Amino acid sequence: MKNTYLILCLAFLQLLQSQNSKLSPEFYQDKRKDFRMKMPENSVAVLFSAPIRNRANDVDYVFHQDPNFFYLTGWHQPHSVLIIYKDPQFDENGSFNEKIYILERDEYKELWNGKRFSIEAVRQLGFHRVTTRNQFKADVANLSKYDKVLMFGFNNDIRDLEGDPYDLFDLKAAFKEAINFPTQFNGDLYAVYQHILKADEEHIESVREEVKAHVELDSMLLDDEIVKQFLAYPNTDFYSEVKTKTAFALRNYNFDLEVLPKLMKDMREIKSDEEIDLLKKAVAISVIGQIEVMKAMHPEMTEREIQGIHEFVYRKYGAADEGYPSIVGAGENSCVLHYIENEKKEIDNQLVLMDLGAEFYGFTADVTRTIPANGIYSLEQRALYEIVYEAQEKSIQAALVGTSFRSLFELSYAIVADGLLRLGIIKDVSEARSYYPHGLSHHIGLDVHDPGNYVDLAPNMVVTIEPGIYIPEGSPCDSKWWNIGIRIEDDILITEKGPLNLSAGAPRKWEEIELMMKQESVLDDFILPEIETLIQ
Repeated sequence: MKNTYLILCLAFLQLLQSQNSKLSPEFYQDKRKDFRMKMPENSVAVLFSAPIRNRANDVDYVFHQDPNFFYLTGWHQPHSVLIIYKDPQFDENGSFNEKIYILERDEYKELWNGKRFSIEAVRQLGFHRVTTRNQFKADVANLSKYDKVLMFGFNNDIRDLEGDPYDLFDLKAAFKEAINFPTQFNGDLYAVYQHILKADEEHIESVREEVKAHVELDSMLLDDEIVKQFLAYPNTDFYSEVKTKTAFALRNYNFDLEVLPKLMKDMREIKSDEEIDLLKKAVAISVIGQIEVMKAMHPEMTEREIQGIHEFVYRKYGAADEGYPSIVGAGENSCVLHYIENEKKEIDNQLVLMDLGAEFYGFTADVTRTIPANGIYSLEQRALYEIVYEAQEKSIQAALVGTSFRSLFELSYAIVADGLLRLGIIKDVSEARSYYPHGLSHHIGLDVHDPGNYVDLAPNMVVTIEPGIYIPEGSPCDSKWWNIGIRIEDDILITEKGPLNLSAGAPRKWEEIELMMKQESVLDDFILPEIETLIQ
């Protein structure tokens, strides 16, 4: 009996691992329970798995699950759907409040693409109802009885697989039909209508400003009579009329594109202890990658080689992937914020900006260090580096519970602007935005830019602090500063006792980095033969 129990436990653990989840079924059950409690009355939520994306011809990219879907299920297979009901539903087996639709077993396809799990195996993950995807169309036929059908917007990036009538493309097509989704749907206009409907007369002006913001991004919205009327009237007497027109325009739709993203932001910006543990491991692996590259770095390296060392370390510690495309930029490439080509072959004595993060069981780190290829910062490089370091250090110290994201950015910006003024690179603080063009902080988790409301810091948030200075060639300053790009980025856990820098193990001070770069590397003796000598 004990042996049987042990075998079942081991099989279950293998099942979890094969789905790229290291968390228990109870973790995901609790997430769905919390989600259900936040849902509006008489509502249903429908979430789809990610599409399989084609790399070339008959080769696909490695499947990566949609983070929101994974957050609520831990399920890592494609062509799947999750439905969560606010209120209990009933069938011949009793009541249920959720259902997951999965791929059916297929021995031939499993021979080529790997195991698919049985309905019974998936039930062990804690779902009330599990069925195959061919049942989905029948189950969504009666969605009109709900006041709200919560969903994300559709993206046109899904292939219709020939010979498969129940692939993700067809599942979404069935869902669109069930909710009467317009063929020519205007998401921006829909968002504006939602703002108008939710406003009350005391907040007309703030809603008007929100609508104006949408119009600034899409002037075609002014062609809509309701929007035009809402913006044109100078008082609130007209509001009930506009609201009635808006409700009439949306009368045939019960789908909602606003609530589901908001619920995900509310839930995912605060991490559980289990999530924090996985993030800590992802960060620790990324830190080791930064340290090993510091020790191995020399001017004859290429950007691609540097990237390879980082990613080798990730694989060595069991991280299956990177959380985002690795950024390794030397010289002028360090001034390109999301430079991912990593193809420069001669880095010489330039600065190398390395922004990389290991993904560990779905959770991603995001750590950046900027180091000199020859091991010594020049006077100009050091002067700019010290500004960025000061901005980061003081921002980390200020990352306390209740502090706003905005005030943290303003603190970092003031330090960067003051430093650039001292060096004569700018003449006015407003010019600093040209050299510090991005934000200071974002959430990390299942996404490298995890959803969040970005208002105030709260306990168990994990955020980056990442000021930077980038001075590309041709900038209106002395040419000695050109092609210097510096970013220092760390992953910070917000706690009641103060900020905890999870990536502090990777040296940040310029002198500490120089000392680390003098250490011997385990890769010093890793010398491969010249390719030319092997080609006859």
